[in-house]
Amino acid sequence: MRYSIGEIANKLGVPPSTLRYYDKKGLLPFVDRDQAGRRSFKDNDLNFLQVIECMKKCGMSISEIRHFIDLCMAGDITFDARYKLLSQEEKAVKDQIKILQKQLDFLHYKMWYFKTSLEAGTEAIHFTQTDEGMRVDPDIHEQYKKELQNCHDIGELVNIEKEYQQEKKQSN
Repeated sequence: MRYSIGEIANKLGVPPSTLRYYDKKGLLPFVDRDQAGRRSFKDNDLNFLQVIECMKKCGMSISEIRHFIDLCMAGDITFDARYKLLSQEEKAVKDQIKILQKQLDFLHYKMWYFKTSLEAGTEAIHFTQTDEGMRVDPDIHEQYKKELQNCHDIGELVNIEKEYQQEKKQSN
């Protein structure tokens, strides 16, 4: 079956301009043209486009993606090179996941901090007296970690919206 650029763009959930850009950058050497010069996509082209979209979302540059597509177009002799490239990308994605997980963990800590402050009606519950005046208790993060260990659902620990809305309705 053959598809127009609009039909393929719709299947991928991207604008047709994205596919035109990919073509301009040399990422679509596998796409045929009809008699009028319009791109004519085959079923198998969708597989290539899904690979391109995945690589783009992983943070690969256009030139890196083009290199991978070139390897694919070269055929079976490039299996090893393609595998190595994907293996390297896997490592990069895992590294990104670790970084994002650390950011998410910190956001959860701060959400807990503000949820407990809201529940107490003051942020002062997390303060301690120092030579420089009142400051956030240096052990507050450890307190959060202890509560986190005893928690079965992070939502219970960090989410305030449901409880906050219920309290708000009761006070009105």
